[in-house]
Amino acid sequence: MGTMSITVSDFLLQRLNQWGIKRIYGFPGDGINGIIGAIGRAGDKVDYVQVRHEEMSAFMACAHSKFTGEVGVCLATSGPGAVHLLNGLYDAKMDHQSVVAIVGQQARMAMGGNFQQEVDLVSLFKDVAGDYVHMATVAPQMRHLVDRAVRIAKAERTVTCIIIPNDLQEVAYEDPPRIHGALFSGVGFCTPRVVPNDADLRRAADVLNAGKKVAILVGAGALGATDEVLQVADILGAGISKALLGKAVIPDAAPNCCGSIGLLGTKPSWDMMMGCDTLLMVGSSFPYSEFLPKEGQARGVQIEIDGKMVSIRYPMEVPLIGDSVETLRALIPLLTRKPSRSWLETIEKTSWSGGR
Repeated sequence: MGTMSITVSDFLLQRLNQWGIKRIYGFPGDGINGIIGAIGRAGDKVDYVQVRHEEMSAFMACAHSKFTGEVGVCLATSGPGAVHLLNGLYDAKMDHQSVVAIVGQQARMAMGGNFQQEVDLVSLFKDVAGDYVHMATVAPQMRHLVDRAVRIAKAERTVTCIIIPNDLQEVAYEDPPRIHGALFSGVGFCTPRVVPNDADLRRAADVLNAGKKVAILVGAGALGATDEVLQVADILGAGISKALLGKAVIPDAAPNCCGSIGLLGTKPSWDMMMGCDTLLMVGSSFPYSEFLPKEGQARGVQIEIDGKMVSIRYPMEVPLIGDSVETLRALIPLLTRKPSRSWLETIEKTSWSGGR
């Protein structure tokens, strides 16, 4: 790459392209003129979606991540434009989606001078993008800022932010020099296969096999595990309730589907949770504990990819850290088909599909 032939903004887009990112949701402004100019030069290499309001760009980037599994990218100008991103970014943070926010800032020379629309953006984004928020100050820094912002967004399923002063956007890009303090980062992320230990899987299977009235709760983390969830429910003679973000995990017409749970939930879900003796929660951080079994009523098994999110809504006897598909597949051979179908028959009589 010729070091003097492109601007920092051109490099930013090229590096995002190397990460496989082709689409940017944004709204222009003086604080990002350099980046908007580079988008124009990039032609069809960048699919720039111009929104009507910066907040929508962040919501769209979040939705992009939800529906494609890719990193969503939103772009906003400095000051008020950056502030407008926050609501959509909090949606991404709270729903564990991978989003990178790129925002402008006043010229480096003006910073600290109470210049027009100068906002302390690092502090502003410190909560919503706390895993990674940094401001570029020199051209050779852009490489590792982009690489880390994208990689951390993917690895942590969260929001990250890069702040780029408007004068730096038009500076000629330079690769890092080979000196002390230079960083040579790379592109690429390999999603790991996360499966619990065999001993923990066996403990979970023992709990589920011992239960006579098993209830399953699925959330967004189970969206790719439809077949596995239905298979486990069939073996265990269990009913299935769905958190709102898990509505698409199984069809409402499935005979053991009890519909949604919670404030907007169904009576069959309530009845199942109040009557069960075992709870299997898969890929959900469903917040309203009062709709789950009473503490001590049911033994709990949870499957959750994020170790920070286990055993916080209901005390789980076996909190399994793992991918929902892989973990359910590993669990299935250890489960014993329940000969009695009386619990399932009770659920099917009152189920969401049967009761319509």
